[in-house]
Amino acid sequence: MTSQRISIFPLPGAVLYPGLQLPLHIFEPRYRAMVSDALARDRRIGMIQPQRPQEGAPLFDIGCLGRIGEVEALEDGRFNIILEGEVRFRVVRELDVTTPFRQVDADLIEEPRGQVLAAVERAGFEREARRFADAQGYAVDWDSVTRLDDASLINGVSQIVPFDPASKQALLEARDLSARCELLVQLLQFFGHSDGDDDAVGTTLQ
Repeated sequence: MTSQRISIFPLPGAVLYPGLQLPLHIFEPRYRAMVSDALARDRRIGMIQPQRPQEGAPLFDIGCLGRIGEVEALEDGRFNIILEGEVRFRVVRELDVTTPFRQVDADLIEEPRGQVLAAVERAGFEREARRFADAQGYAVDWDSVTRLDDASLINGVSQIVPFDPASKQALLEARDLSARCELLVQLLQFFGHSDGDDDAVGTTLQ
């Protein structure tokens, strides 16, 4: 497997999945430089979580490579971008670089093709998702949810759920869609029994 150099955006709680999008507001000078560099090359950066929120903390092993799609360059140098997930990657090593942003050597992870859930898995997930949404006070368009394909549903929920960074990382690292669905159901059950944050009330999931 051929490794490649990836400029990374280490952000706790923010994960990206292949085929999904992540809106980002880029304001720190080092990450503005990273976006400018990516736009001048292949438009690609990697999203990955640090193991701790401290500056320069070690990284988790797995992240997701994304391509910068929409870009809004603001007059003061900030960017609003939409990052489009392409493929997960596994960090081989962090590189010693002179750029203000961090870079890694990473292997791209080949995803299993044509992943679908068994009907009982899909039904079990939707049932638990409804319980969680009701408990947290979320408003959900369930008609739209039922029309999503399995990968878009499971990966999409895994990307936006308000879990702690370690739980979100475990979902990202799941070996396949079925394993991710099983873990997601367990986490929905666990966090659904916890007291919801006041800030979560009234949130709409789409």
